[in-house]
Amino acid sequence: MTDVKAEFLFDFASPNAYFAHCVVPGIAARTGVAIDYVPVLLGGIFKATNNQAPMVAFANVKGKLDYQMLEITRFQKRHAITKFRFNPHFPVNSLAMMRGAVAARASGVLAPYVDAMMRAMWEDGKKMDDPALIREVLAGAGLDADALMQAAQSPEIKKALADNTDAAVARGVFGIPTFFVNNEMWFGKDTLRDVEEAIVAAKG
Repeated sequence: MTDVKAEFLFDFASPNAYFAHCVVPGIAARTGVAIDYVPVLLGGIFKATNNQAPMVAFANVKGKLDYQMLEITRFQKRHAITKFRFNPHFPVNSLAMMRGAVAARASGVLAPYVDAMMRAMWEDGKKMDDPALIREVLAGAGLDADALMQAAQSPEIKKALADNTDAAVARGVFGIPTFFVNNEMWFGKDTLRDVEEAIVAAKG
């Protein structure tokens, strides 16, 4: 059996990252391949690639945003996603959350950290650029809020997030969610079936 490296590049700022997060664990369970969550900064990717959020990029395209909402509804039904709520504070600056994700990854608690932040952003509708709310959510998830928030402010963690973002752009990433199976890239939540097929194929 061939070793397979599967990655999910994410930022809590993206609702599509939430949808992907709801599906990715099932792919990992079915394929037996762990999927590595890689924190990156969507704003930095947009700036480096001259990209824009769909709400901005397609605002003047007749029917485009309505169709995207239809696709979101279809995706939710297909994957039995019932708790999603569009964040009323959108767009939310995700810098503090993403630095926290890098700190959580370094501390070995990325999985519960991601679960907590995704719920807060895309189920509970919280304004997660507020440090007090970040602390509250982390504590509620049983995580060491003080340690994680302090670590997130360290130069090493800040640099690691910037490095992750720069590396993503160098690999051709232009938006979130993005997936890699070994060195092959897929973009968007709607490619997850292809990602799963690629993992299976790569396993041989």
